[in-house]
Amino acid sequence: MVGENRLCVISRRFIRRLAAAVCIGLIVAPITPAAAADSAVVVMYHRFGESEYPSTNISIEQFESHIEELTSGPYTVLPLPDIVAALRDGRALPDRTVGISIDDAYRSVLDNAWPRLKAAGLPFTLFVATQAVDRRGQSYMSWEQIRELRNAGVVIGSQTHSHLHMAASPRLRNESDLALSARRFTEELGAAPTLFAYPFGEMSLDVRAAVVDSGFVAAFGQHSGVIHSTSDRFFLPRFALNETYGGLERLRTAANALPLPVHDITPADPLVTQNPPAFGFSVDPAIDNLDQLTCYNTQQGRLRTERLGERRIELRFASALPQGRSRINCTMPNSDGRWRWFGRQFYVDVD
Repeated sequence: MVGENRLCVISRRFIRRLAAAVCIGLIVAPITPAAAADSAVVVMYHRFGESEYPSTNISIEQFESHIEELTSGPYTVLPLPDIVAALRDGRALPDRTVGISIDDAYRSVLDNAWPRLKAAGLPFTLFVATQAVDRRGQSYMSWEQIRELRNAGVVIGSQTHSHLHMAASPRLRNESDLALSARRFTEELGAAPTLFAYPFGEMSLDVRAAVVDSGFVAAFGQHSGVIHSTSDRFFLPRFALNETYGGLERLRTAANALPLPVHDITPADPLVTQNPPAFGFSVDPAIDNLDQLTCYNTQQGRLRTERLGERRIELRFASALPQGRSRINCTMPNSDGRWRWFGRQFYVDVD
């Protein structure tokens, strides 16, 4: 099982470090476990070894380097349900906890990712849009193959039925799509998933309410950032990895990232109806050196940042955002060389 394999990976990593330390005479005190943390990083993949789709694909060479890093570096890879439950219940996680997620149930997940993740003992969650599987396209896994992964310990999550643009869809259509997805999962797998991923990462407060009402315990977007104990459990960030943004250094930066805890985010709704949005947030009092904070937008690059008082940050856009998805990434260096990271994704519905 995946959980048993993960314990083997941890044991092998411990033995390698212990042997190296003994050889050079460094064992002078007991080895202590990883420091406790109230945060985790989740990475997101789609396709594996499908170079004709570079925006959603990760090369096999890149992916194998990621697996080597995660199994030999200072990380603890846990299933997403364990991460969500720990943060929900206020339980500590190991420092540098990482979760792995894969969207869309492409066939290359089964052919290329699954054998490597299984051999490494790394748990992951597969988010599935049920319509694509029902249509039996050659690019997607079948229900039988998804059951095979589920039976081997892979967590299956939902990504709606039709993979629709939820933020641009009426509430009734979203509810109907979610209900149909749940019915198909129940028919094929015996139960509906409890974890959800917004298609394209697009969310609004109305969409969030529909997801909550459907019985999910947590939902993930596609904006970069670190999950923190204060994060909205129904708009959790993930670092997307692909050919362009999937080099080993990017994985290391993401996997070692620390949270940038914020509150009083405005506008509260990621669905933008005033363009450009008057975007701002307040930073947790425990965070120092806010003068080193830098924020970027996917379309406009580095944004002008205004600091109001000690803790309030307001971002100024040079012009209106284009229709559709838009992201903000705010980062700052930490004293230990790691980066603090907060991200947000919008869906712009006005010119």
